[in-house]
Amino acid sequence: MIDPATVQKIKDTADIVDVVSDYVHLVRRGANYMGLCPFHNERTPSFSVNKSRNFCYCFSCHKGGSPVNFIMEKEGISYHDALLQLAAKYGIEVEERELSDEEREAQSRREGMFVANEWAKNYFIENLYDTGEGREIGISYLYGRKVTPEAIKAFQLGYSLDKGADFTQAALKKGFSLDVLKAIGLTGTSKEGHDYDRFRGRVMFPVLNSAGKTVAFGGRDLKGSPAKYINSPESQIYNKSKELYGIFQAKGEMVRQDKCYLVEGYLDVIGMWQSGIKNTVASSGTALTDGQIALIHRFTQNVTLIYDGDSAGMKASIRGIDMLLSHNLNVKAVKLPDGEDPDSISSKLTPEELKDFLLKNETDVIRFKINVLLADANNDPQKKWLVVRSIVESLAHISDKIKRDIYIQECSNLLEIKESVLSREIAKARVNVIEQEKLKRRTQEIERDFPLPSPYPVEEERIVVEKTTAFYQDSPLYFLEEKLLKDCLKYGFFIISDFNDNAEEIKTILDFINEELSIDGITISHPEYLRIFNELSNLLPLFKKDVIEFRKNLEKIINQKRNEGFEEIATKSLSINEIKKEEDNLESRLDNFARAQTDEFCKNYIIDKFGSHEDDLIRKITNDSVVEKHRLSSFFTKNKDPEDSRRKVIDLVLSSLNILKNGIIDEELKKLMNELKNLDSGNTDKEKELHQRIGMILQLRSRMAKDIGDRIIDPNSVVTKRNN
Repeated sequence: MIDPATVQKIKDTADIVDVVSDYVHLVRRGANYMGLCPFHNERTPSFSVNKSRNFCYCFSCHKGGSPVNFIMEKEGISYHDALLQLAAKYGIEVEERELSDEEREAQSRREGMFVANEWAKNYFIENLYDTGEGREIGISYLYGRKVTPEAIKAFQLGYSLDKGADFTQAALKKGFSLDVLKAIGLTGTSKEGHDYDRFRGRVMFPVLNSAGKTVAFGGRDLKGSPAKYINSPESQIYNKSKELYGIFQAKGEMVRQDKCYLVEGYLDVIGMWQSGIKNTVASSGTALTDGQIALIHRFTQNVTLIYDGDSAGMKASIRGIDMLLSHNLNVKAVKLPDGEDPDSISSKLTPEELKDFLLKNETDVIRFKINVLLADANNDPQKKWLVVRSIVESLAHISDKIKRDIYIQECSNLLEIKESVLSREIAKARVNVIEQEKLKRRTQEIERDFPLPSPYPVEEERIVVEKTTAFYQDSPLYFLEEKLLKDCLKYGFFIISDFNDNAEEIKTILDFINEELSIDGITISHPEYLRIFNELSNLLPLFKKDVIEFRKNLEKIINQKRNEGFEEIATKSLSINEIKKEEDNLESRLDNFARAQTDEFCKNYIIDKFGSHEDDLIRKITNDSVVEKHRLSSFFTKNKDPEDSRRKVIDLVLSSLNILKNGIIDEELKKLMNELKNLDSGNTDKEKELHQRIGMILQLRSRMAKDIGDRIIDPNSVVTKRNN
């Protein structure tokens, strides 16, 4: 584990402009730098880098954060590895202390899986070349499928011996944990409790991620097993919905050619690679997912789908077209001759002939889809109606209006339907698509913020997480607590008292919020948000110590500026009254300077501490809270007076607190109203008590409305707005 002092040194040294410049060409625009976002394809720069706050953010895809967070996102590595990479960049020596047994087990489990897979891959390669079974069965099969020695080496193919538990025993002798071997799917357990090799008598296809690490295996049976292929299960290092076979071998060529060919199977990729089409990847028989499309989009926005001649398989695969279109990719398709697949046709044609065939036969994907579906309709009006509905759904996934209109003109001719009719139906379908996308994004945020324990969940832990997630979705107070927490992360350390060298007398917005919550007996109901509130409060003593030190250093700068100002005034020929006025103006400017510098220190303090926090949730919500996703209104920007700006910030945070209080009042009022509604008619005493309590709450609710802004804000309306 890296020493905390070294971690802080790395964070303090890492310069966001320096780090991001390694990946993005930046142009200075005012206080910020701008560039094309490295996380998604775009033509207009929307990626902002703020040097003063050591922070970056994309206003389009919403990715960014501190230097540590940026490296994690860009390289797809862990927090620990990102720190090590930054330390190496800036020449910071890292001495890691010896981990405790618990820490070592938690940290090494994931790395242990990578190491075990890497060892297994090499073990299978040795089996292929150095054993009689491997040569006679494995290599014979590959050569029979016209796989060349160069391709075998490039894709690191191997063979698993058909010897029960031969691999497992060899791995255990090398010191690998049986638990890890089972977790990554290399070893299984029979009903009788015996351990065995899951991949027996199979040619092995390692699945490498984009960084070249072995995350999984696919095994091709050669002895008549009912399961022709078996694959590794999902684990801590393998999520099949986010991986593509061949991506490591293809990514360089995908960038150079600015194109990706998408096929189905392992041998399809290898066959295309051997024919010089090295920018080919496969979904490995699974339905195409958003994660896989996003992976392609990292390297190119041009995709050509290659479909087998089999019409049934083509119709099944055609469902992925809408997803590709929704990711703003330029999609084309190629239909192979009947009975052919990418593997077979690549072995029949020379590389030049194959390239020429693909170039001549690739068709715009919408035209391709229409031709395929209409061929099956056979002039049946009902089937043609289904074809039109399918095309309408596809076009509704295209976000670019101009591109959509061009397709409407084309499809109108092909389908013999008026453009106005198509436009109207696509507009209706587009509304549903947008709603589905919003729901999908919200679901992804829920899963990212509250992931189920994986891949070894304890049942009790799963129940707790499911309850937490249910609260996330159902509680109208969740978003009100989220708003208050984000405001506290952004402005909580602003000082609202007169500055004092005594830390106990310094009062921040967060101090006031904590006092208000305590007086009213309010506890943050969401457990994760309560934890972050507590961590924020625990940081206050250190902040107050640091801000006092900051003000001492600032005072030296101010004294220097004051002396320079006095010297400048002395050079002027002024009367006594004019000198007094100049000195008063100087002191006023210095006071504003001190307030502005202190406010900037307070504002940046939390992002410096939490923006690169090792806790994923703390880091994410901190980074989300400090970005300016929308331009501030002139209310916040027209007055440059620091005191006035601070007052408006205080009002902003107090408004969030009052809205939360009002939400709690509304929830209590609803409970009482429901209780009154369900009360037995003869229970007059209870009815009177409920009426009295409802009356008191209505009075409190009315007073709270004035604090908020002379109107009641229903928390349910906030939830509805947020979900939409």
